[in-house]
Amino acid sequence: MVKGYPHGPMATARPGRSGCPGIAPICPVGYVRGVATTFTVLAEPTRRRILDLLREQPRSVGELVDELGLTQPGTSKHLRVLREAGLVRVRRDAQRRWYELRVEPLVEIDSWLAPYRRLWGESLDRLERHLDTMD
Repeated sequence: MVKGYPHGPMATARPGRSGCPGIAPICPVGYVRGVATTFTVLAEPTRRRILDLLREQPRSVGELVDELGLTQPGTSKHLRVLREAGLVRVRRDAQRRWYELRVEPLVEIDSWLAPYRRLWGESLDRLERHLDTMD
C-alpha cells in the first residue's frame, strides 16, 4: 500500500524506479529535474530579462542594477538563482564580478522544444493552405 492512497489502484501500487507509484521511468530522473529546474527559474520575468542582457555581453552587477532598476541585493539574488541553475557563470576581475550567459542549458531546452516547434510549423502550414483555398 502506498502511503496516502488507502483505496483504489494506488492502494496496492509499489513505487517504481522513477520514485512515483505505478509509473514506469521513461527518461533519466536527473534530466527531468534539470529541465524542470531550468523552466522554474526561467518562469520569473526578471531572470529572463537578465539573460537577455547577458546575451548581448557579459555585465557586472552594477550594470545589471542600472538596466533592471532593481536594488543590488535584489539583482544579486536573481543572479544567484541563475548561477545555481547553471544558466550564468561568474568571472572575477580584480574587485568586479562579471556575469556571463551559459548556453548549454538553453541548448538542452531548445532540443526538447524542437518537436513542438515542428508541430506548430506543420499546423501553421495547414492553416495557410486552408486560407489559400478560401480566396
